[in-house]
Amino acid sequence: MIKQILFPFDFSAQGLQAVPFVRALATEFRASVTVLSVVPLNLAVMPAGMDGDVAGWTRALQSRLDQALTTELDGVSVKRITNAGDPASCITEVAHNQGVDLIMMPTHGLGLFRSLLVGSATSKVLHDAKCPVWTAAHAEQQQTGSLPKIILCAVDARPESGALLKWAADFSTRVGAALKVLHVIRPMTDWPSLEPEGGLEEHVRQAAHAKIVSLQAAAGVQAPLRVAIGDIAATVTEHAREEDADLILIGRGSLQSPLGRLRTHAYGIIQRSRCPVLSV
Repeated sequence: MIKQILFPFDFSAQGLQAVPFVRALATEFRASVTVLSVVPLNLAVMPAGMDGDVAGWTRALQSRLDQALTTELDGVSVKRITNAGDPASCITEVAHNQGVDLIMMPTHGLGLFRSLLVGSATSKVLHDAKCPVWTAAHAEQQQTGSLPKIILCAVDARPESGALLKWAADFSTRVGAALKVLHVIRPMTDWPSLEPEGGLEEHVRQAAHAKIVSLQAAAGVQAPLRVAIGDIAATVTEHAREEDADLILIGRGSLQSPLGRLRTHAYGIIQRSRCPVLSV
């Protein structure tokens, strides 16, 4: 499933904390890793004495990168490259051109392309990348960087979610993790007035449960299922905490998708999650 991993690295503490996760997956899947650093074309952030010298800074960064993570990724096949340009665009371009199977990146940092790791630039990578994207927990300190033991797969009710369930099941089996499935229904403000005793809510919940069970059966996936009602991002991340999940797996796609579909909430889930998120 995963043969090539792209790891954008900015030498920040957050980037360093993501390295054990990269090593764990690369080792398990016997995947090669491309470590990418980017010189942002923003003269305001260039070091003193190198103003405007993009080529010089790129050479200096490549020299530094060549010496980086040699111990941390010992035993892993590693290629180190440096590009100059918009960091998010550089990441997606490298991923597409090299046929990368997985991008792994922190969600914020203090390094050379810190603008990549927060806000709209992260959204751009999530939106434009054609391959799955792993993002570290949006926190100052990461959990132990090892293979996940409990994976929570949050799905919507679209037929395409069957493919996500199959991917999640295959991935969970490969890494030796327990898989749990969650479907969240957004609350409807007029439910109480329409059905004071909650009968309508329960009817909708049961119908959704039956639909996800059908998707699981069609995909050949057996995993515990829970259907919850609430804000999608908040409910997914809270349930992950309750289950002690160390990876959330979600579907991802165009931000212009109709409201209510899980993939439109990918960024909100990533921002709230205390564990890494793998969006497929």
